[in-house]
Amino acid sequence: MFLVMGITGKVGGATAEHLLAHGKEVRALVRNREKAANWANQGVELVDGDWNDSAAIVRALKGVEGAFVMLPPVWAPSPDYKEAKSVIASYVEALTKAAPPRVVALSSMGANRASGHGVIAALSLLEQGFRDLTSPIAFVRAGGFFENFLYGLQVAQGGTLPVYYNPTNRKSTMVATNDIGAEVATLLTGPAWSGQRIVEIGSMVTADEVAEQLGEVLNLDVKAFAIPRAGWAEAFEQFGIPKGHSGPAEEMFEAVNAGWMDLGVAGTEHVAGTTSARDVFEAASSVNG
Repeated sequence: MFLVMGITGKVGGATAEHLLAHGKEVRALVRNREKAANWANQGVELVDGDWNDSAAIVRALKGVEGAFVMLPPVWAPSPDYKEAKSVIASYVEALTKAAPPRVVALSSMGANRASGHGVIAALSLLEQGFRDLTSPIAFVRAGGFFENFLYGLQVAQGGTLPVYYNPTNRKSTMVATNDIGAEVATLLTGPAWSGQRIVEIGSMVTADEVAEQLGEVLNLDVKAFAIPRAGWAEAFEQFGIPKGHSGPAEEMFEAVNAGWMDLGVAGTEHVAGTTSARDVFEAASSVNG
């Protein structure tokens, strides 16, 4: 039995799919059983509870062979990252009590830095908070998700994919959530290890390449367009970040463009992605089509 946190999201869902495909039993902590009904129908055991409820997390961890944990994404965090700190404290309390045989935690490229990377700060805090756990732990530092470009299926009909990557021909680490789920499942079910591991996952890709692959799916000539720095705040607001709260998201992309999120941090393992941006676009367009 394996616990998967965030099963109704992209990475948690991909992890559960890969575990189930390998014939493993899966348990999930959920706030809303209705939202997770399709997982229950596939045999996933649902435990009622919340990210901030350490007692519920302990219940969900009972008897597991391994656990996948992650932070709920918060694009407009409080200045002190209290949202992340609260969830991390719950995890540390639960994982200390339950001490599962292994833990895999979703982190991010750039989490090795202590500051200057915006929303990635939450994952730096996660790695720091888990440092003293007794369970063997693997931090999966993922690149930017190809799924974050899916807005392009609508907006790129005019031949332009607006992006925060600048210059658009600079490579940075990107990955499909399916590949993250596959690696998490491999870590949970593969050979045991002791201590802590850090696994970078993704490949070096440019925004120009993503736009080209989007164009292949749309049968259009699509070019990446770097949103001018002065227009970032307004662009983030259009994606639902409240006005005046886009600073951490802006800072993250500044760090990406400065090269902070590149592969090859000392002391890490590396797993290349095998799912392309084109694969992600094709899958989404076939579902929506």
